[in-house]
Amino acid sequence: MAEDQHPQAFSPARVHTMPLAPFRGSLLTPLVLLLVAAAGCGGPDDPPPPASDEPPTASPAVEDPVEVAPAPGLTPEQEVFWDRLGDLCGGAFMGTPVEAPDDSNWWEAELVMHVRDCGPEEIRIPLHVDDDRSRTWVITRTAEGLRLKHDHRLRDGTPDASNTDYGGDTLSPGSEWRQEFPADAYSIGVVPARESQFWFLEIRPGDVFVYGLRREATGLAYRVEFDLTTPVEPPPAPWGF
Repeated sequence: MAEDQHPQAFSPARVHTMPLAPFRGSLLTPLVLLLVAAAGCGGPDDPPPPASDEPPTASPAVEDPVEVAPAPGLTPEQEVFWDRLGDLCGGAFMGTPVEAPDDSNWWEAELVMHVRDCGPEEIRIPLHVDDDRSRTWVITRTAEGLRLKHDHRLRDGTPDASNTDYGGDTLSPGSEWRQEFPADAYSIGVVPARESQFWFLEIRPGDVFVYGLRREATGLAYRVEFDLTTPVEPPPAPWGF
């Protein structure tokens, strides 16, 4: 068609219309809602879902927390006493008897203690009585406190089987400066009279170290005070070491 030609005019007489049926929404709406509800919900006669062959999984049991008792050991007083004992390591000190049986040779002897060996669990202190180097005090940390034992050796270094390894363990906290060691069953078995006996150690830093014993039933008593203010030359090794 040329650009200067005009299209034929549209005639409204040629348009045919179709009458529309009236909308019946008032009847369809309840039916549609009923069908939707029926599709979404099972009826009372619907079969139950098939049972699973897998056994039910039990919920993990929750255990009550277990309280762990603190490990036993030294009391605070014994810890201080042990530290003070360790502070003397390497030192040697002269002793003076304060109590002893009248016939004891300790009254006239030269008594020297030497804090010779110090470990984390054991401290060994040889006691030299003149040239008798048979005695060593052995102080040990245990699970219940402190232990004192006496290691006696013969000149050849072998244990004195008839007179060694006696002593006892602490049964109370003691104090920072004094600890007592009641005779244990072994010690009493060797010498029954020790049933009422205990040994004791005292430390007054920078002043005095004390070793002693009491036998309550008979009145036997030893007490030797070692002067910490004036260290002396360490003696030779005890027998067997």
